[in-house]
Formats: sequence, structure tokens, C-alpha cells
Amino acid sequence: MSIKSDRWIRMMAQEYDMINPFADRQQATGMISYGLSSYGYDLRVSDEFKIFTNVNNAIVDPKDFREDSFVTKRTDVAIIPPNSFALARSVEYFKIPRDILTICVGKSTYARCGIIVNVTPFEPEWEGFVTLEISNTTPLPAKIYANEGLCQILFFQSDDVCEISYKDRKGKYQNQQGIVLPKLK
Repeated sequence: MSIKSDRWIRMMAQEYDMINPFADRQQATGMISYGLSSYGYDLRVSDEFKIFTNVNNAIVDPKDFREDSFVTKRTDVAIIPPNSFALARSVEYFKIPRDILTICVGKSTYARCGIIVNVTPFEPEWEGFVTLEISNTTPLPAKIYANEGLCQILFFQSDDVCEISYKDRKGKYQNQQGIVLPKLK
């Protein structure tokens, strides 16, 4: 297995529409950077947010996660309450090749402020907008800026193609279009 470089990522984005829209270089002036980097791609968070609230005294249950556990907002700057989290989606749509697995890590600008981004790996042949989990670990409200970088995707290519891809097994989060809550198959 090998990590893929900027040249490979650019070629896959241009020839196979792996990332759309695709920024072929880092965009950083006056904002949190996004776009192609040396060995990854910094994705942007869209202006769609679901901010967790305990107003309805719901229990967090991955088998029965209730929509009323969130306040839905469309905004350029989302405020995440102290010790809480929000769900969001990427600006970019991804189409992962059959021999690729990705890992997502948070950007240092947010990490240094106590903001943690959690995204599960994009499995071979997964496709869709990414649902992003953004945790505010601080005792203060935290700002998240829409249409700016949030996390970096690293691409790993296997020496052989997987036997059964995410698409083959009809994964429950395949082709997701918006912020998708936890669900059972």
C-alpha cells in the first residue's frame, strides 16, 4: 500500500472526476486553506450544519438517532456550543476508485483551537458528499467557517484490488447527498 502524491490526485480528479469541484492548488489567502496539497486534499465544509442540542432531552442512540436532536442552519459561520458537536457536509463530491482507501485528519488550525474533526475512511468505490463530525472540546463556543478548509484527505492505493467494494455490498451511506444521520441497514 502506498500514499498517493499531488500528481496522482490531480490526474484522478481531472480524468475520473474523483473530486468535484477540484481545487488544483492550495487556496489560502485570508481563509483556512483548502485544495490540493503535497500528499492529500484539504476539503471544504459547506454552509449546511446540523448543530447538536439537548433541548428535547434525547438520548444519543446510534440505532435511533432523532432529527430533533439537531438545529439545522445554513450559514457562513456556524457556532458550535461548548463541549458539543455539529454535523456538516463537504463542498466536494468524492468518487473513490476500487483500489483506494482514504483516511481523514483534521487541519492544525482547528485542532489548535480544540476543534476535532472525525470522518470515517472512504472505502473503495464509496461515492458521495462527506458527512463531517465536528467536535468542540472547549468550554467556549467555537466558530466553523463555511466554504473553507476543515480536514485533509490522504489517499492510499492497495497493491491489489479489493474483493468486495463498498458499492458491491450496497453500503448504507453510498451516494449520500446531504448530511446523513446514523442509520441501520
